This record gives sequence, C-alpha cells and structure tokens, in this order.
Amino acid sequence: MQIKSAVFRISARDLAAAPEWDYPEFAFIGRSNVGKSSMINMLSNKSDLAKVSATPGKTQLLNFFIINDQWCLVDLPGYGYAKVAKSEKINFNESVGDYLEQRENLRRVFILIDSRIPPQQIDLDFVAWFGDCGVPFSLVFTKADKQSATKIRVATESFLARLPEHLKGVPQIIVSSSKERTGRIDLLKSIAQMI
Repeated sequence: MQIKSAVFRISARDLAAAPEWDYPEFAFIGRSNVGKSSMINMLSNKSDLAKVSATPGKTQLLNFFIINDQWCLVDLPGYGYAKVAKSEKINFNESVGDYLEQRENLRRVFILIDSRIPPQQIDLDFVAWFGDCGVPFSLVFTKADKQSATKIRVATESFLARLPEHLKGVPQIIVSSSKERTGRIDLLKSIAQMI
C-alpha cells in the first residue's frame, strides 16, 4: 500500500461525537511517551500529521485522519483511559474504552509497547482487557533502533510470557522504529488485508 494522502478530519471528545461514516478504522494506542505520534507520522509519510510533544500525554481526544480517501487512522489518547474491567476503572479514559468496545467500523487496534523497558503492568492490564473486546489487534514494539535485535527478541518474549493464557500466540507482533522506518511495511500490510 502506498500512502498518497493523509488528512486530519476531526477530533472527538467521546464516541457520541465521533464521525458517522463507512471508512474502516485502524486505531493506535499506547502508554504515554511510547512514540505513537512519531509512528503515525512515519506511517503516513508526513512529519507533522500527529503532534509530537516532549510532554507525554498530549493527545486528549480521539483524532481521526483519512488516508488515501479509503480508510481512517485513529490516534487515541495514551493510557489514560479505557475500562480495564466492566466493573472497575483504572487510570484510563472512559471515552477511549467506549470507542474500543462499541465502534462498529473499527477493524484493528495497534497497541504500542516500548521495547526498551521490562513489561509494564499498565500495558499488560490494557492488553488483557482489550483481548476480550473481540477486535483484532497487533502488538507493536517501538523504538527498536535503540537496542540490539537480541534485546528486542527478549523484550517481546518477556512481554508475551506475562499475558493471560487465552491471549498467548494470538496477537500479531510488529517490531518498529520510527527513526529507521522499520515495521512500516508490516503495519501497512496488516491494514491493507482488512480494508
């Protein structure tokens, strides 16, 4: 897939304000400071499509971008928000949880994990919760340029080993570096297969 156009369309505060259209949607989410904005810019071939900030957690709304006038990339706020269990809430944005559970044209979610650090409980909790939503997802291990291939393999295996039994072997794994543009083809292939 070649990206010929990438245009910001709208920001929504919650699911009720999200646009009504038939575009298949592909959402990106991750803990603050995981490199989500850089990845979106790398994927779209635009240096300023998503705002990159030195301050984590700048994305506060659901941001919708139309790509090639064929599909929609959705930039979700970093973990701040999503219900971890139906009965309890943790430090996640409820509007993101509603979007992930209820958005009918959501086709796949890319969950970004920092490959440089040990598995974080907030990432594990989010993946465990989201695994029960019934939407296909990929785990994208970011910042791969900052360490060796061996360390990245150890990081991914360590993370997968901590997932609940019913999720092991289920998600697609993509290793990415926005700086070196690795993982871009795998991301676009994953999207193209579901359009």
